[in-house]
Amino acid sequence: MKKILVLLGPNLNMVGVREKGVYGTETADSISEQIKEYGAKAGFEVEIYQSNHEGDLIDRIHASREAFCGAVINAGALTHYSYALRDAIACVSIPYVEVHMSNIHAREEFRHHSVISPVCVGQIAGFGKTSYFLAIEALRELCK
Repeated sequence: MKKILVLLGPNLNMVGVREKGVYGTETADSISEQIKEYGAKAGFEVEIYQSNHEGDLIDRIHASREAFCGAVINAGALTHYSYALRDAIACVSIPYVEVHMSNIHAREEFRHHSVISPVCVGQIAGFGKTSYFLAIEALRELCK
């Protein structure tokens, strides 16, 4: 079974607690379990890794190049300013799909620009937890 990584950035462990009007009330743990189940049905073993620390995320991106056929990344606020994450993704040869639960283009101005988009194969935003499922569908095609 092919393996994919779902990488979650700062504060995404607080989904279901923070900004319920934006992210909903379903907990991060519940959503993570659903992502794993959806991935298994799509033929993937899914590993989910969340960290509030940029360096930990970078280390995991570097390690992903040999262990996974593709990855989904929701970098949270790091999306908008972390050139270090951007460069880490550029270092690896597996496809990364950028995901956001909220529509970042309909939120505050600073969220409209992603510095990681240019090194990801695509971006899915605004569909809540379904954004992750859509990214898995993209990886089903990309990981053939």
